[in-house]
Amino acid sequence: MADRSGFDDFVRARGPALARTAYLLTGDHHLAEDLVQAALVEAARRWERIETSPEAYVRRSMYHQNISWWRRRRLVESPLGAYDEPVAAHDPTLRLTLEQALRRLTSRQRTVLVLRYFEDLTEVQTAEALGISSGAVKSMARQALRRLRVLAPELADLVEADA
Repeated sequence: MADRSGFDDFVRARGPALARTAYLLTGDHHLAEDLVQAALVEAARRWERIETSPEAYVRRSMYHQNISWWRRRRLVESPLGAYDEPVAAHDPTLRLTLEQALRRLTSRQRTVLVLRYFEDLTEVQTAEALGISSGAVKSMARQALRRLRVLAPELADLVEADA
């Protein structure tokens, strides 16, 4: 690795944000750590080629790795545990309600919502990251939001009516 310090600086600067995204994707703190670690190992191997845009590379790697995990394991999902930086840290009740509702979504639905609304990716970007069509992204997001409205009507302010 030609510029080890550049990689180290990237990990220090972006590691917490990557960990939050990984947690939202997996719903499990330990799996999130594994997901980030796998993506960073891959990035370290290719650092010289990706040094100009490492975050996009690492995030895409995390999305693809998470999909691979879905396909390999069809396990019962583990509950969302405590996390260092919760989604709604300013309101513990909202955070718990959101975590409970997200836990009851399928892994694919949760991933689409995380990419679309937490990562703020477009439908096309989400589709590219997941290797599915933008129509599938629209459909999964619509189904997930509909299910969230049923599971947690108190989240209505977060779940836009036209989304």
